[in-house]
Amino acid sequence: MILNQQMRSGTANTHNRAKPPPLSPLDEADGSPANNTPDRFLFPPRWSDEHRNRSAFTHTSMSHLGPDRFQRGRGAASNTSGRFESQQRTHEDDGWNSLADESSLNTNVTLETPQRIISWNNSPDMPFDRSINPYRGCEHGCVYCFARPSHAFLGLSPGLDFETQLFAKPTAAALLRRELSSPRYTPRPIAMGTNTDPSQPIERQYRITRSILEVLEEFQHPVTILTKSALIQRDLDILTRMAEKNLVHTALSVTTLDPKLARALEPRASTPTKRMAAVADLAEAGVPTGVMFAPVIPALNDMELERIMDGTQRSGARFGNYVLLKLPREVAGLFREWLDIHVPDKTAHIMSLVNAMRQGEDYNSQWFTRTRGNGPYAWLLKRRFDLCVRRLNLNASSCLLDATRFAPPNQARQMTLL
Repeated sequence: MILNQQMRSGTANTHNRAKPPPLSPLDEADGSPANNTPDRFLFPPRWSDEHRNRSAFTHTSMSHLGPDRFQRGRGAASNTSGRFESQQRTHEDDGWNSLADESSLNTNVTLETPQRIISWNNSPDMPFDRSINPYRGCEHGCVYCFARPSHAFLGLSPGLDFETQLFAKPTAAALLRRELSSPRYTPRPIAMGTNTDPSQPIERQYRITRSILEVLEEFQHPVTILTKSALIQRDLDILTRMAEKNLVHTALSVTTLDPKLARALEPRASTPTKRMAAVADLAEAGVPTGVMFAPVIPALNDMELERIMDGTQRSGARFGNYVLLKLPREVAGLFREWLDIHVPDKTAHIMSLVNAMRQGEDYNSQWFTRTRGNGPYAWLLKRRFDLCVRRLNLNASSCLLDATRFAPPNQARQMTLL
């Protein structure tokens, strides 16, 4: 896991966002399942309307659960204190139904002023050595997010705090301009979307990701973007111009094509239909794009691998990939809570398969296997993926970006004088 080591200053401004709409937490993101987007990106022509309307996901009633067990529009079911805290705090009912009276959690955004914006890593199994995270925490609320433990470094909970107590970096573009202008800087692709989503809902207001893309385009610096949000279509003008110079690759992360399962796993992310439509729009505009089937959860969504890759090829994407479910530190407990609430009859089976692929543990951080796992089940999953990619002719073209075009604006102006 790659953690952003930038420290926030002592003074911070906190913004309290309005409560989400009571009917659907997805409305605040990028649309509910009841939208007018064509579903040709999701279902093969041979699928009937009966198959399209059928959902393989069902969950138990949640009306009896208190706010500490389930929050509408949130992925985590609890808010246990971080692992560095000396005291643990939990909600307890005083006998007067006080927990039921608690209102839905608001999203609070704190403005952060870091000293630098580019984070570096030397992980041998990562295809990049630098990244940018415009935000800390993520309002998408994906319960399985491997970045949740990073919130403990801020004295906050990896649970509900991770999706409600967010940090934005409004000076990111200025910092990036300064770092790229350094004479010691050597250009290589910068990854965005490694720790938190750069196009999460609060990006609509703060527009930090777009300001970063504007600087990267100005410097002709290569960038890769991974997101679960259809909001990436807003920046299609910049991405199209950068794609013409081979400076950008994009990917949409798709966990499932079942809207009910997606709503439960990642309550404020764009719906699967919206994401696949975004893939098609990016591909049509000439932006190299693909689909990341992530995370693969055994016995819950792994049966969708071929279907998602079919949709990837049909949408015009060039490449596809997958990542196995990762449950580092506090994420393991949060995910088990989610299973107990939503699919209690599958909890033991799912976790037994996860343990089988992680050498008997919930997670194994060993390099080169942490994203794919070990054992027969992991081997079978990789075999299925390889056959699917070969059949659909995905990953056939090169994904290398051009770093030779890099030119700081001052340097470019000096060259014109010569």
